[in-house]
Amino acid sequence: MRKPLGYNAHMQVSPSSERIAALAGATAAQVAIEVVAETGSTNADLLARVPQLTQPVLRWALAQTAGRGRAGRQWLAPENSALTFSLAWRLRIPLQALSGLSLAVGVALSRALAQLGVDTRLKWPNDLLRDGAKLAGVLIETAIDRQDRQAIWVVIGIGLNLTQSQNLSAQLARAVADVGEVHVDREQWMAVFLAELSSMLAVFEQEGFAPFVGEWNALDAYAGREVVILDQGRELHHGYTAGVDASACLQLDTQEGRVSVAVGDVSLRMTEH
Repeated sequence: MRKPLGYNAHMQVSPSSERIAALAGATAAQVAIEVVAETGSTNADLLARVPQLTQPVLRWALAQTAGRGRAGRQWLAPENSALTFSLAWRLRIPLQALSGLSLAVGVALSRALAQLGVDTRLKWPNDLLRDGAKLAGVLIETAIDRQDRQAIWVVIGIGLNLTQSQNLSAQLARAVADVGEVHVDREQWMAVFLAELSSMLAVFEQEGFAPFVGEWNALDAYAGREVVILDQGRELHHGYTAGVDASACLQLDTQEGRVSVAVGDVSLRMTEH
């Protein structure tokens, strides 16, 4: 029987940080790589260690028991069904310059998945979709560098569904996507994600979100679609999407004219007719 793409029979037994580093190449050479069998939250782990960090750290947990999404929502990831990891990275930029980072992360993840044979689209501000359903989510948290007040540590948490989307869809009462392969070479996948995220962060630190605008708009799952923007269930705007700008604001054509919607804890939904 032919093995699934990227199959590695030994991966689940002994994931190797050394192999991930070797596969990721020069762009990720500065990153410390940690693989743990189980933790509550990789984001929480790294945030607690920020005062002691001296270099970027990738922390990958084979199982997470207290994973989180945006606005404190729980991230459900049955054992062996997802890739759950966080990347702590120091950026020497002011806090306000972080606008657009979640969108740039989406671009980097889409680039990585394209290399791995998975076609995705992006939903503003921070979801990856496959066939219209959520495949992966991003949670970014920050902490001030106590040694350099001009710098910020960002902890980028990512959850990617590999399989069991039907079970998750039933639990969440909404469509969820997966890669469809539980036996992918996860070390290889992690290396590709790390390389693309490292490359993106180096550019973002120097130039912000602007270099990623065109690519994000080309991947926009809702381009030109009629949507509503909700804030805790309350409708803020209703109109047609017109992409994002260099500040990562969603452009929306409404009856009152074009409005610019900033990234925050707001939700985008398709309208129902």
